[in-house]
Amino acid sequence: MPKSPQNHLDPRQPLVVDTTKLPRQPGATRALKRVVPAPENLGLELISVPEGSDVELDLSLTSVSEGVYVSGNVRGSLTGECGRCLNEISESFEVPIAELYAYADSTTEETTDEDEVGRMQGELFDLEPAVRDAVVLTLPTNPVCRLDCPGLCPECGVHLDDVPAGHSHDVADPRWAALRNLSEPPTAASPHDKQKPHDKQKPSAELPMAASPHNKQNRIEE
Repeated sequence: MPKSPQNHLDPRQPLVVDTTKLPRQPGATRALKRVVPAPENLGLELISVPEGSDVELDLSLTSVSEGVYVSGNVRGSLTGECGRCLNEISESFEVPIAELYAYADSTTEETTDEDEVGRMQGELFDLEPAVRDAVVLTLPTNPVCRLDCPGLCPECGVHLDDVPAGHSHDVADPRWAALRNLSEPPTAASPHDKQKPHDKQKPSAELPMAASPHNKQNRIEE
């Protein structure tokens, strides 16, 4: 349950309600119809109520023995972006609200936790925590522009609504790359890549050296 802040409430604030004209007799009722500017950060990351936009309160205040019971509906507009295709979302909302604001001297101080019910401050109570809970808790964390939105292609990022059915990308599995290379015929080697064989050199025959006349030994005549 929302908890009213304990600081002094200003009756001039749009979501602070003054119950002075509501009798404390159980069963007494008073209608509350008011258009207020949306407080800041009323929503989630992808979708929210624009700050300052009109929020319509269509509520009924009922005196009960322990305080004032507030019931009715809250209406307004939402803006955001689709969680699948990132297109802009703009739509209206209407959420119910039901909250008890206990008198300061009621037995709820002893029978309930501090944050279990709202608390009156004199004749005033703050609706903002209850409105915030009622709106935020009904918003989707991943909003879509329509239920059958196909989103974006995970490979190229194009909107799948803008391409033919069956749009896909052939992505080769790297585990098959080696087998694919084996099945491909080898490429012909370039004639420039061929190495010329080394010319075989025939061993040259060694010519016998001519005997020098000086090397001949004179025969000794006997």
